[in-house]
Amino acid sequence: MTEILYRQYVGESDLPHIMALVQSELSEPYVIYTYRYFLHQWPQLSFLAIPAGSSEPIGVIVCKQSMHKHASNRGYIAMLSVSKSWRKRGVASTLVRRSVEVMRRQGVDEVVLETEYDNAPALSLYESLGFIREKRLYRFYLNGKDAFRLVLAVPPSELDRDLPHYMKLSPAHTIFSYPVTPDDDEVSYR
Repeated sequence: MTEILYRQYVGESDLPHIMALVQSELSEPYVIYTYRYFLHQWPQLSFLAIPAGSSEPIGVIVCKQSMHKHASNRGYIAMLSVSKSWRKRGVASTLVRRSVEVMRRQGVDEVVLETEYDNAPALSLYESLGFIREKRLYRFYLNGKDAFRLVLAVPPSELDRDLPHYMKLSPAHTIFSYPVTPDDDEVSYR
């Protein structure tokens, strides 16, 4: 079996390879600005899988990490693509694990993603990694298909578990306080 090397995104020279992989394997069309939005702000969360002795990537994951509703540090898997001929070799699960591990070290509380409701291989992959179905999103994609939103709760790393609670907060976990007006309680976030 061919050895597969994994590395982080290094710059614009990777962009054509990432775009080609995603466009050939995913149903959702993305413009170059979408790729750059993720890759320029969170390059450390994106990885490529490349067979040893080759320069052509056969797998890619593109992610982001940010505060969600001022309350939780949330990771997001925007794109995951593996060439059909390289599937069933652990490439996708390795890409997801690497990105989630970087997010964990950066204090993420959860990781979310969407996938087409009938994409059984993707659902199986993510569920095998501990993701659970949070909800169904009707007509989520441009092609009219529904999606499932999946979420993975990310416990603190082993190193963080032994720290006193007051030492666990990092800059990524800064707590924000906003005044609440009576109308704020009436807003629904469905």
